[in-house]
Amino acid sequence: MPITRINHFEAKPGAEQALCEFLQSVIATIENCSGCLGCQLLLSLDNSANIAIVEQWVDVESHQRAAGAIPPEQLKAAFEFFAKPPSGSYYTSVN
Repeated sequence: MPITRINHFEAKPGAEQALCEFLQSVIATIENCSGCLGCQLLLSLDNSANIAIVEQWVDVESHQRAAGAIPPEQLKAAFEFFAKPPSGSYYTSVN
């Protein structure tokens, strides 16, 4: 059953653009992973520090296997942009 993963990010003050650019740079990597059905970057209208990535996958296992697709050194460098650790949850359709 397809699932949706919603990831939440909060940028440090002054790092909003840098975080957004980093997240944009990894979208293609995510979309090229086996089992990815789509990926979208969303910016909050209320607070430019809040950013979300909505990913759609064939299943949770596909998302978990893809977790290593972004090089660890690239992820580590991005942590300087985060006000707090990213968070995320899995969702499924009620239909």
